[in-house]
Amino acid sequence: MAQLALRNDACELDLLSLGALVHRLDPGIIPFRKARTFDIHVSGGEYNVAANLADCFGLKTGIATAMVNNGIGELVQGRVREMGVKPFYKHFEHDGVRGPNIATVYSDRGQGVRPPVVFYNRANEAGAMLKPGDFDWKSIFGSGVRWFHSGGIFAALSNTTSELIIEGMQAAKASGAVTSFDLNYRAKLWATIGGAAKGQEMIRKIAQHVDFLVGNEEDLQKGLGIEGQDVEHKSELDPDAFFKMIERTIDKFPNVKMVATTLREVKSTNRHEWAAVLWYDGKRYVSPTMQLDVIDRIGGGDGFASGLIYGMLTGKDPEQALRLGWAHGALITTFPGDTTMAKLPEVETLAKGGSARVQR
Repeated sequence: MAQLALRNDACELDLLSLGALVHRLDPGIIPFRKARTFDIHVSGGEYNVAANLADCFGLKTGIATAMVNNGIGELVQGRVREMGVKPFYKHFEHDGVRGPNIATVYSDRGQGVRPPVVFYNRANEAGAMLKPGDFDWKSIFGSGVRWFHSGGIFAALSNTTSELIIEGMQAAKASGAVTSFDLNYRAKLWATIGGAAKGQEMIRKIAQHVDFLVGNEEDLQKGLGIEGQDVEHKSELDPDAFFKMIERTIDKFPNVKMVATTLREVKSTNRHEWAAVLWYDGKRYVSPTMQLDVIDRIGGGDGFASGLIYGMLTGKDPEQALRLGWAHGALITTFPGDTTMAKLPEVETLAKGGSARVQR
């Protein structure tokens, strides 16, 4: 078995993410067909990790992404600055009519027995136009980057985004950075560029360059083709089958040193049971199970990944790192929006078993 080889020299960035930025329109508990107003959240699966690590955990992070030169792009850039993330933008000029665009995500929060409903407009998306050669990796990594992160949603946007991830991963490995990839398998996205077979082909190519994989059983099955049981007919909080699948994953991808995921049992839209598991250096780690009263479930998985990565980057033992990810992911669900509003002391207290008693 092998451990992560973390850089301890002076680096400009603790983590760099590669992915697409989106703006999410959120009417709260009101279904979109009845909505009159909505909040705007800036997010993106890969960006969320960088934003959380900067805003809550105080690390130096960056995002390599597409940017559109119009009012929506200016709004997004402002939010990126607010979160303290250093941008590396490939700029696209909007034609005033059709794009290129910053993608729109429409997502209500649901309530009780009514689940959240999410749909998209990713037509003519600037992020999907990104391709190898768009970023000066030599310059970016030349200033020092400890960790490089990307994910399956970005990989599935077009035929060129997966190739760009591989290019970034290769540059990251050459510079000594740890690499991570959130499988985030989305069948609807892959269906637009070749279907399940294309998705597995590209994700397997990416996984050959990855140190840390984030993904549940369904992600491992559909994204990497790892054999496993029917995930539709088992307890979501049972880690045993997941650990068996990890062993099969390591056999196929011996470069992978760490695999983790959240475990979520949805009782209703606002009541979840929440746990997380980590496989690292041949050992298994399982968090406690927590009951969550959920305001907005979107972003919980990215919150988990952020806390876990923070723990590893700051030299915590694997059990502590898992607890930090588990606690931060839980806290994310208590805020509206996709990115963190938590403070590090709150995460640390919850990770140690803190309660929700009034703080006076």
